[in-house]
Amino acid sequence: MSKSFHTKCIHGNDISYDHTGAVSVPIFQTATFAHHELGVSTGFDYSRIQNPTREHLEKTLAGLEGGLDSIAFSTGMAAINAVMAMFEDGDHIVASADLYGGSLRLFRMVAMKKGITFDFVDTGNIEEVKKAIKTSTKAVYVETPTNPMMQVTNIKDVALLTKEAGIKLIVDNTFMTPYFQKPLSLGADLVIHSGTKYLGGHNDTLAGIVVVKDPDDLDQLRLIAKTLGGCLSPFDAWLIIRGIKTLPIRMDRQAASAMILAKWLKDQKWVNKIYYIGLEDDPGHETMVKQASGFGSMISIEVTDFQMAKALLNHVKIIQFAESLGGVETLMTYPKTQTHADVPEEEREAKGINDCLIRISVGLEDPDDLIEDLDQASRA
Repeated sequence: MSKSFHTKCIHGNDISYDHTGAVSVPIFQTATFAHHELGVSTGFDYSRIQNPTREHLEKTLAGLEGGLDSIAFSTGMAAINAVMAMFEDGDHIVASADLYGGSLRLFRMVAMKKGITFDFVDTGNIEEVKKAIKTSTKAVYVETPTNPMMQVTNIKDVALLTKEAGIKLIVDNTFMTPYFQKPLSLGADLVIHSGTKYLGGHNDTLAGIVVVKDPDDLDQLRLIAKTLGGCLSPFDAWLIIRGIKTLPIRMDRQAASAMILAKWLKDQKWVNKIYYIGLEDDPGHETMVKQASGFGSMISIEVTDFQMAKALLNHVKIIQFAESLGGVETLMTYPKTQTHADVPEEEREAKGINDCLIRISVGLEDPDDLIEDLDQASRA
């Protein structure tokens, strides 16, 4: 029986782990599993390797993304680290120049130390990607839209290039989620999520997911997860399962509110630039219309000066000044000192991550209240 996306979010996969009739997926809070006899397993041996609650989440995400399977990790960074463990000394990766600061830190402080090399380019420019690929290139790593500058990559165009070169295309789909964008259907090989964000949706747990469509990639990542650890705990898996049940409703409402807020921000004299892919004059808008079914709820703004940025951060009352995104609460983040604090200043400035840049994750509050809050903070 086929299921719509909304129904899959509610009911997940078809595997039953419980015979009591429990509507909620049970939390199998156990580290290990007993064997009935030598050579006879229940299918579960040790929770680092697999746990029924985590497996339910993994099968659910694979179904939502259209993948073969997925692997759940303790954080988004643990998921990215596991993907980087697929590569070795001498391998080369082409990556989006504008990336989440934590990803850049991992690539430079960990991956490069084991001999992996990177070229960071505008992956929205297919010619730049093409020029960066060389004989040692093993993958292209893309965030779309990027964090925090909201730059968009045409996934299908890059996928055609990677297929021709015989290399992997890895897409971080955290901002869009499978509700709005499905990179695997556009040609990607692996999809990464920080489950902490929209999938969980309540700013109450950490998680990371890697979705794959190739059996060999799945086997390799399962071995890496088993070896490195960093697996998602049963309770945290349950929290993400619970969050996914309301994913479509939250994404629709948050995106609608973001559009209202973005249009209002665009008219404010204290906003120099606005980055929101839902606006028709945004450089990435046309591509997003082609490859996604929605625009999400992430907005970045460059305000007139540092004093205005400080006023907004210090005086919002409903909106909270906090790192992270994707939850029901609207959060305001200052990339310079939070998400991108470890990126060298010259590089930050070149990307547009300056004293005046603020990132807003629009939540589920009434958009009129958010507007009123920003308005009073701007005049504080």
